[in-house]
Amino acid sequence: MSSMSEEADPSESRAAARGAAAGPLPGRVTFNRFELNRILNLYGRMVADGEWRDYAIDFLKDRAVFSVFRRASEVPIYRIEKDPRLARKQGIYSVISATGLILRRGHELDRVLLVIDRKLAVV
Repeated sequence: MSSMSEEADPSESRAAARGAAAGPLPGRVTFNRFELNRILNLYGRMVADGEWRDYAIDFLKDRAVFSVFRRASEVPIYRIEKDPRLARKQGIYSVISATGLILRRGHELDRVLLVIDRKLAVV
């Protein structure tokens, strides 16, 4: 016998589970489509240059982190973080080096990424 009641349709419970899995988890900070597009464009260029090889994305309760690796077995050489708590202070975006040094922080993602994007940087 099933633990579900006879009136409940099994497809409804599967649809509810699918809907919950499709949306972002409540209380999580995420990158939006524009932010991910900009970060992945930079990542693609650096992979083509042979400098970067792997990445990881973490969506935490207080921030979203895009980590870039030279090799998969190493610590990340750069972390691109989005921290909404700093939106009215230093800026929501930051680029952090492997040593933990904040290379640049700001309110606009494009300007923050200039610190690691040699193509767009003014020499």
